[in-house]
Amino acid sequence: MTLYSCCLVLLLFTWSTAAYGPNQRAQKKGDIILGGLFPIHFGVAAKDQDLKSRPESVECIRYNFRGFRWLQAMIFAIEEINSSPTLLPNMTLGYRIFDTCNTVSKALEATLSFVAQNKIDSLNLDEFCNCSEHIPSTIAVVGATGSGISTAVANLLGLFYIPQVSYASSSRLLSNKNQFKSFLRTIPNDEHQATAMADIIEYFRWNWVGTIAADDDYGRPGIEKFREEAEERDICIDFSELISQYSDEEEIQQVVEVIQNSTARVIVVFSSGPDLEPLIKEIVRRNITGKIWLASEAWASSSLIAMPEFFRVIGSTIGFALKAGQIPGFREFLKKVHPKKSTNNGFAKEFWEETFNCYLPDGSKNSPASTSFSKGHEEGLGAGNGTAAFRPPCTGDENITSVETPYMDYTHLRISYNVYLAVYSIAHALQDIYTCTPGKGLFTNGSCADIKKVEAWQVLKHLRHLNFTNNMGEQVDFDEFGDLVGNYSIINWHLSPEDGSVVFEEVGHYNVYAKKGERLFINENKILWSGFSKEVPFSNCSRDCLPGTRKGIIEGEPTCCFECVDCPDGEYSDETDASACDKCPEDYWSNENHTSCIPKQIEFLSWTEPFGIALTLFAVLGIFLTSFVLGVFTKFRNTPIVKATNRELSYLLLFSLLCCFSSSLFFIGEPQNWTCRLRQPAFGISFVLCISCILVKTNRVLLVFEAKIPTSLHRKWWGLNLQFLLVFLCTFVQIVICVIWLYTAPPSSYRNHELEDEIIFITCHEGSLMALGFLIGYTCLLAAICFFFAFKSRKLPENFNEAKFITFSMLIFFIVWISFIPAYASTYGKFVSAVEVIAILAASFGLLACIFFNKVYIILFKPSRNTIEEVRCSTAAHAFKVAARATLRRSNVSRKRSNSLGGSTGSTPSSSISSKSNHEDPFPLPATAERQRQQQRGCKQKVSFGSGTVTLSLSFEEPQKNAMANRNAKRRNSLEAQNSDDSLMRHRALLPLQ
Repeated sequence: MTLYSCCLVLLLFTWSTAAYGPNQRAQKKGDIILGGLFPIHFGVAAKDQDLKSRPESVECIRYNFRGFRWLQAMIFAIEEINSSPTLLPNMTLGYRIFDTCNTVSKALEATLSFVAQNKIDSLNLDEFCNCSEHIPSTIAVVGATGSGISTAVANLLGLFYIPQVSYASSSRLLSNKNQFKSFLRTIPNDEHQATAMADIIEYFRWNWVGTIAADDDYGRPGIEKFREEAEERDICIDFSELISQYSDEEEIQQVVEVIQNSTARVIVVFSSGPDLEPLIKEIVRRNITGKIWLASEAWASSSLIAMPEFFRVIGSTIGFALKAGQIPGFREFLKKVHPKKSTNNGFAKEFWEETFNCYLPDGSKNSPASTSFSKGHEEGLGAGNGTAAFRPPCTGDENITSVETPYMDYTHLRISYNVYLAVYSIAHALQDIYTCTPGKGLFTNGSCADIKKVEAWQVLKHLRHLNFTNNMGEQVDFDEFGDLVGNYSIINWHLSPEDGSVVFEEVGHYNVYAKKGERLFINENKILWSGFSKEVPFSNCSRDCLPGTRKGIIEGEPTCCFECVDCPDGEYSDETDASACDKCPEDYWSNENHTSCIPKQIEFLSWTEPFGIALTLFAVLGIFLTSFVLGVFTKFRNTPIVKATNRELSYLLLFSLLCCFSSSLFFIGEPQNWTCRLRQPAFGISFVLCISCILVKTNRVLLVFEAKIPTSLHRKWWGLNLQFLLVFLCTFVQIVICVIWLYTAPPSSYRNHELEDEIIFITCHEGSLMALGFLIGYTCLLAAICFFFAFKSRKLPENFNEAKFITFSMLIFFIVWISFIPAYASTYGKFVSAVEVIAILAASFGLLACIFFNKVYIILFKPSRNTIEEVRCSTAAHAFKVAARATLRRSNVSRKRSNSLGGSTGSTPSSSISSKSNHEDPFPLPATAERQRQQQRGCKQKVSFGSGTVTLSLSFEEPQKNAMANRNAKRRNSLEAQNSDDSLMRHRALLPLQ
């Protein structure tokens, strides 16, 4: 069985070796062998295997100069390590390097070679086999390039725990250590790159993009991660397509149609150069321009795509590139390559032929007759300069620096430096094994591995715990996922003005170590869009919403497709493309454009506005007129008119009116807490004081004229002190109402935001509407009682007949305050105060005018009526009018009685009142003498009642005129004796009071 296994493994190894002849590998012996996988070619020739004969190995085509440079970086690093006196002294590293041709099948063929050799060593078949040419097993593999290829290789190498250190495979799937146990890499995974792409799109405020990904383990996971990041940033994807270098023409056409019809200008591409090349060629053929290409690291600097003839289509490319490293002496090493000198490098001959477009005659595969090798070579890279079927022979003296190829482009060593770092990582792991101290090792009981018999799994263990400083002074250590965290450079494609080639201008960087939001830096001044423009292209589904608007959702469209909706009143947006409008603070309102908030307009009944000025002037006018009346009454305080109107109460009434007019001023101006608490009580108490004075005054006159016999009780009620006491008691009730109000629910200043959105009304919150109702209701109750008494005393003598004016004033008062209630309820803001001020002023002016203006007019302009005789004459006339009416009533009653007794016709009782019904005075006096007589007597009044007129003549002369006084007294006594009417006696008794 053991012999059978040996033969099987030898057969497998022989087949693997046969597939890779001497010209298809780079190999050098050593104490420890490192494997290498590099894409020396971009692909394989399509060949139909009909199996009619034994299948042959597929031919690799399209030479990759960059891939050969990466291979050279590995060889340079191994030779540098072998020359180092400190790193692995007395140990020699060898290598076995194969071409993957950028395909999984070729990569697996090479991997089988590594595995087979390791399996042979593990079987320990030296006693069965004569292995004089024994090659040590491969303890680590450097490679591969593409993530899809590395995934296949890692699955195979992981079975044998052979460490694999990739320099260019960035798929995040490879970080899964459960599946890829032995995989490590010196390139950051695509998770950071996808995040960086989304950050760039967000930086330029794009939100409408398309995505294209290679249909492999590199493109699919990368673009999936980008979608997740884009969704977090509200970036919408218009289309998402998968491509491959092996896609047929129809599939490529469909993808190009989608790109051409899309409104998205930014296209995110996660792909390698070979997979993207067929698509770019078709886009160039159709001349689809105006697109911005966001390139992943795998093709951002690909020589297959970065060609001058493609620049008009992809000139706006922004891509990611790995951080460039420095490899001292590498440039000179690249120049030393030569087919004759590089005996260990089987790829040197083909490189020479492709570089100089010639053939080496000593058995080269590329003979003059060969036509297939130049077919499909990379354009513009120095490969295949001639398209003829025959190449000239190579002289061997060609100068490598005279031809421009990607091989000599060592200005930005990115992947090459990753290869260099991968080799040094393995070397440092071996160095740790070499210098391990027993008891401090990584294995069981602190044991160490034997460097001379080291196995792959032991190297993997040390790689996982690796920590060293590279030649650039940077710390190198793999994390738990076998990754190195690195930064990205951001490049922009420019067209060189010197030779017209595509150059990669570094325009920024992405630092994965920085805090979120600070990782991306872009120098926009260095970016050229479409190769010449500085203006950032627009790639949004909808135009930006300007400040003052917000994005509105369009039904059935992606969230990035929106319409711009104006912010509602009270809300604003001060940024472009706002998702929502912000509410203004409580005391602010949006401006006309809704781009900011401005303080709300504050309104109250101001002293400076026309309405406030007008009300103030009316209040001042009322104060002035009241003061004027008070001055007139004070000056003429001893005149009959002033005395007859109850002088002391009139003073108090005028004072209360001054308070009424003054209280209206508390309603004007910005309401403060103290003014709010003062104005309603001041108004209520002032009006109650005023109406109380009128009520007591009216009630006193009514009591005087209706009392039959003036007794001591009446005189007590008519006393001045009691009048003031009644006024005080009426006013005290209002004071109690105000005190309770201010104690339980005091009014306060209130900023009302609810009436109008853009205006703050500063008003007084009354605290309790019930209390306000009691205040006004009590005032109206007193006014109603006053109105009742005034109406009842409307027929008093003219000098006492201010009752009818009081009646009018009360009517005005009721009309004003009844109108006030609906007006107060229907207005708001400052007009509430204005309505109340108008009501106060109207009621105050009504009281002032009706009660006092007539008296002031008599005092100032009719002084003849302001005499004691006029007052007493008017009083007496009222008395006789009442007596006459009483006599007439008795006459009518007697006549009715006589008629009922038998028709006797008696005449009316005799009276000394001279009747002037059907005859004249028998002794008329001359006119002049009559006037003198009337002046001496005092007055002559006519009282009309029933069917006749009574002429009354009374004399009120000075006491020193005794004769005239005695005569008048006798006449008056005669009248009193003949007229026994109680009313006449009553008025006679009250006459001296007037």
